[in-house]
Amino acid sequence: MEYKKLDETRWLLRLDPDDEIIASLGKLAAEEGIRLAMVQGLGAVKKVVMGVYNVPKQAYKANTLTGAYEMLSLTGTLDTMQGKPYSHLHIAVGDEEGYAHGGHLNEAVISATAEIIVTVLPGEIDRVRSEQTGLNIWKF
Repeated sequence: MEYKKLDETRWLLRLDPDDEIIASLGKLAAEEGIRLAMVQGLGAVKKVVMGVYNVPKQAYKANTLTGAYEMLSLTGTLDTMQGKPYSHLHIAVGDEEGYAHGGHLNEAVISATAEIIVTVLPGEIDRVRSEQTGLNIWKF
């Protein structure tokens, strides 16, 4: 992973083969003191674990894909939970047949490259686990 600060609010990240998206964003946030940001990206992945959340069961159903996939969209937030970097990301990937798959991102390993834009927002927000939904939600 390499990154560049464009200005006071924007960072560009380039991920390389075998880099993992969530770990890379956590490293950037820790190194640069990012406490609240929006994330956008695209690229190519060789492994992606994404899920769909079942509220009554309070559990994710994880789907793992391996092979050649274009990362059509990566979007979400980078913030904190208990003061440590936390990312909430959704991903859509396309397979070789042109079918799209998507969900909440748990893991994604880069095959070729990824280009990610991190836009820092003013302030900070921490997360707390919601007893009602079982999700880690923003704590205002």
